[in-house]
Amino acid sequence: MNKIIAANQTLTSEAVSEGHPDKIADQISDAILDEMLKVDKNAKVACEVIIAQNLVVIAGEINSPVKKNIDIKEIAKNIIKDIGYTNIDYGLDYKTITVIDAVGNQSRDIINAIEKEGSNTLGAGDQGIIFGYACDDTKNFLPAPYELANSILKKASNLRKSGAIEWLRPDSKSQVTMEYDKNRRPIKIKNIVVSHQHHPNISQKLMRQTIIEEIIKPTIQDKSILDENTTYCINPSGNFVIGGPTGDTGLTGRKIIADSYGGFARHGGGAYSGKDATKVDRSAAYMARYIAKNMVAAGISKEFELQLAYAIGIENPISIQITAGINDPKYASKILNFIVNNFDLTPNGIIEKLKLKQPIYLKTCTYGHFGKNEFEWEKLDFVKKIQTVLKK
Repeated sequence: MNKIIAANQTLTSEAVSEGHPDKIADQISDAILDEMLKVDKNAKVACEVIIAQNLVVIAGEINSPVKKNIDIKEIAKNIIKDIGYTNIDYGLDYKTITVIDAVGNQSRDIINAIEKEGSNTLGAGDQGIIFGYACDDTKNFLPAPYELANSILKKASNLRKSGAIEWLRPDSKSQVTMEYDKNRRPIKIKNIVVSHQHHPNISQKLMRQTIIEEIIKPTIQDKSILDENTTYCINPSGNFVIGGPTGDTGLTGRKIIADSYGGFARHGGGAYSGKDATKVDRSAAYMARYIAKNMVAAGISKEFELQLAYAIGIENPISIQITAGINDPKYASKILNFIVNNFDLTPNGIIEKLKLKQPIYLKTCTYGHFGKNEFEWEKLDFVKKIQTVLKK
């Protein structure tokens, strides 16, 4: 079940900023979810957004008696403004956009499958394959290149919004390639790619120098992983003036690898954003991360990947499997028995444990859903029990 990493193998992860078109869509979807949960904690939401040129289309389904209490169009405009799209020259302008509300009601068949009449239990909102992952690369138990790719863009965003680097514009991507040794330890950064939208009058030379010296290098705390062989690809395509939805259409759920573990773990294909917690694509992914993180923090393995599978309307997962981190089948069986007996993996159990009826989702959807310690699924409150029962 372990993933094999040969000596001197390089592994790569990417990230996108909050101004990337797909991320704009994710944020609008999750902002709508949050606003619904503020007025109805039991609202059922599946919100999808497409954004192109200066047009935003909001679709999907919402089931709530107070659905009309929120202004979906205004929510979308406020998100776009907060990101920094305040001028059409940037690729989008919150003041002039057209927003189409095409949100409908949730299917009665799906409602009946989830909420059993005369029962307090919840069935899964859909079928799905879900993975949770953790590794000991970083203190946040995330892959090193993935965490660094996100940190670089967060630094750039802070400098852009503060006005410290005035020529930066909202749309950007990053990619980090790291060398790993035979013991699966990250030892060196081989390459860093940053593509950042910018003002048309900035020179390529100044842009490269500023991004390397003021954004990338201050972000990397351990300078030993940089050396003279580290290469930097800064806006390798040349000019990146045309950005945002003018340069590329945005769609909810199209950055699922950047949202999760940067390619280090499997992904079942279901997006997170815009979905309330009855959708196990999201809630079970958070729970699987919680379990995996506690396993690695307890010293059970250097990395741990857990697969959960659900069927629509059925409360418990139909399959649970350790898919990376444990080689010994007998030990894997012991761990699985521990998981089944100690973690409630039903939708209700997950929602209660992780407090998923709160309006927290907008904060989750930029720079990765994992590694943010304010969320319940990042807590390490099961480590001692795992060590007591499972540690060899």
